[in-house]
Amino acid sequence: MKPSKHPDLGATLEQSRSGLRDNHRRSLTWLLFVITGSALAVFGVLQFFNGYPWVSAAELLASAILLIGAVRLKTTPHLQQWIYLYLVSVFSFFMIIMLLPEASIAAFVWVLMMPVMAYLLLGKDEGLILSMPFMVLGLVIYYFFLEEVGSARGMIDLLNMLLCGALMQVFMHMYEARREEAEQRLVEMAQTDALTGLANRASFQATLARTIAECDRSGDGFALVVMDIDHFKLVNDTLGHDAGDHVLHDIGKCLSERLRTTDFVGRLGGEEFGLILRNVKPADAFELMDQLRERIARRELRYGEAGIRVTASFGIAQWPEHGRSAETLFCAADRCLYSGKRAGRNRVLPAGQAQQEASAETLAGGVGGIGYP
Repeated sequence: MKPSKHPDLGATLEQSRSGLRDNHRRSLTWLLFVITGSALAVFGVLQFFNGYPWVSAAELLASAILLIGAVRLKTTPHLQQWIYLYLVSVFSFFMIIMLLPEASIAAFVWVLMMPVMAYLLLGKDEGLILSMPFMVLGLVIYYFFLEEVGSARGMIDLLNMLLCGALMQVFMHMYEARREEAEQRLVEMAQTDALTGLANRASFQATLARTIAECDRSGDGFALVVMDIDHFKLVNDTLGHDAGDHVLHDIGKCLSERLRTTDFVGRLGGEEFGLILRNVKPADAFELMDQLRERIARRELRYGEAGIRVTASFGIAQWPEHGRSAETLFCAADRCLYSGKRAGRNRVLPAGQAQQEASAETLAGGVGGIGYP
């Protein structure tokens, strides 16, 4: 599966490597353990009366292991290892039964179940790697079982098995590949702002939380920036909302082009954007945002015969100096943005400078609580 545009989607997609979330894969694997264990217990008894006591003993032992494993499967943190152990054991058992046609002449039908089980529990890549060798081995065993392949009947039986096995493998692989692509598109749509193509608010908040956790472990710092387009309502009121959409799309493109590959940007809603600047000092964050502010102010967007120019204000909060939680950082960056708006807009205000200006304004008798467009 190709990497997602938004880094936080990796975890989401990893949990659905086979079309099933881990909790669903756990439930399905538990069900397979119970069904297989119960079926082997029945087959074990029948094989004893069929004259294969050693096969009966092996099946009864495997049944006991599976039923005990079903109990542990509900809480084990090693789900993937349990799935591999189950599939390899079951597929190997299929091969052994196929080598004993007297034990079960219909055992060859289980070859066609192997790609279904492997792809469902492991996904496209791992399912192919595990099922393909067993499929080839099963067909080879079937070839020797036929003995008289030179006859028309033997050739028909062989070709039927080859065709069914190949089609089952191809169909499962194609289905899983298309499913992965469809799921990736759906997850992208769920976490992408449709207008700008940037991450939406939910995706941005998830990335911010992940960034805080990573920096808390590594000791690195980062800057949270909240950006707002100045007088954006005026664009909508004079030229219409379609013009406003053009402005938002152009701003999103400008942000994506200017930022580093390690940075992250998203649209928080309306004309407000958020930026995460990794491994950057306060002075460097200010310089980077001031360059971005000038770049936006110089741009002229053509809309019909009209030329649209906008400016933007920025508030910067540094982690962990101005807060260790996402909520605290947002509040600090919002206060900076608010102070920049009140100071005349089209400016970048770091948290320290915003606090100084707010204190000076309080001493001068300034009035707080005024909203900004």
